[in-house]
Amino acid sequence: MRTEARGVVAVTADSGKVPLSRFLVFGLLVIVGVAWDLWTKDTVFADLGVQGRADWEWRCGDFVRFCLQTNLNFGALWGIGQGWTGLFAALSMVAVIGVLYFLFGMKHAQSWWLTISLGFVLAGALGNLYDRLGMHGIVDANGAQVYAVRDFLYFRFFETFDWAIFNFADSYLVTGAIMLVIHSFQAEPETVVNTNAVPALNPAAPTDAV
Repeated sequence: MRTEARGVVAVTADSGKVPLSRFLVFGLLVIVGVAWDLWTKDTVFADLGVQGRADWEWRCGDFVRFCLQTNLNFGALWGIGQGWTGLFAALSMVAVIGVLYFLFGMKHAQSWWLTISLGFVLAGALGNLYDRLGMHGIVDANGAQVYAVRDFLYFRFFETFDWAIFNFADSYLVTGAIMLVIHSFQAEPETVVNTNAVPALNPAAPTDAV
C-alpha cells in the first residue's frame, strides 16, 4: 500500500519470505495444544464418565469455585447453536484452511503476534473438530456415534453464576480471538521514502550541450 503527501511516500512493510522460525513455532504450538486438549479430554472422561463430577473442589473464598465436571456440547462456545454440530464442523474445516492460507500463503506469518494468535486459533479449532467428527469414540444408549465436543472445566462465581463448562480448545480459541482484537488496534508498520531527494545521475544518460 502507498500513500503520498508533499513528496513523501509511505510504503507498508514488504511481505517478503516467511522465516523458518515462524513455521516451527506455529507447528509446535498447534501440535502441543491439540495433544494437551485431547489428552485431558480422554483422561477426565475415562475417569468420570460422560456425565460425572469430581469428588473434590477448589475454592477461593466465596468468589470462585472450580471442579471437573464432564459434559457433551452439541453446539459451539457457551452452548450456542445446539444440534448444529455438522455446521460447526464444516466451519472448523474452513477456518483451518483459512488460517494456513492467511499466515503462509499471504505471508502474514512474518508477524510473531499473528503467528502465535492464529496458532492458538488453529489448535482450538482442531481440538474441537476432532470431537465434532466423533473421533473420540463415545456412543449413545443405542450404540450410535455421538458427534459432540467434550467439556469438563467447570467454574462457579459468587455462589450464583455458573460459567459455561468448557475445555482447553475453547480456551485456545478465546485467547487467539482476544489477541487478534488487540492486533486490530495496532498501526501497520510503514517505511517512509522521501521522493524530493535528488536522483543519482546516470552517466550513460545524454546531457545538453552548453
